[in-house]
Amino acid sequence: MNDIKLKPSGWEARNTKNTLLLGCWTSAWLMTLALTAFGPKLLWQFNTLLTLVALFFTLVTGAGMIMSTIRQVKGLDEMQQKIVLDASALALGVALVCGSSYELLEDVRLITFQPEISHLVILIGLTFLVGIVVGNLRFR
Repeated sequence: MNDIKLKPSGWEARNTKNTLLLGCWTSAWLMTLALTAFGPKLLWQFNTLLTLVALFFTLVTGAGMIMSTIRQVKGLDEMQQKIVLDASALALGVALVCGSSYELLEDVRLITFQPEISHLVILIGLTFLVGIVVGNLRFR
């Protein structure tokens, strides 16, 4: 009955914009990372100059993603910032403890394969995600 649509507040609009920008920067970084990882073998036959250019663009878009993340977190309210801080601290701690232990597994011959950074990146991402979900549930 009462179909009044309210315009989003300044904070909501800014938060939406920051989130979209972060998504764009993250997508760009992932694309440049994939180009740097697969380009030398599939596209330019390990040409050193092209590989260095791709790596440079990966680092630049990664810096853009980091700056966008900072802007997005600064735009959150205090409770959301605390949730992100707690999730980040958890992810950092898990990465440090588990990453160091994971590397040692090969050194002491408990695993026969080389530890891969991608495994650690997945662990960090999942830990951060769990931290965000638990934080949001805790402060409901």
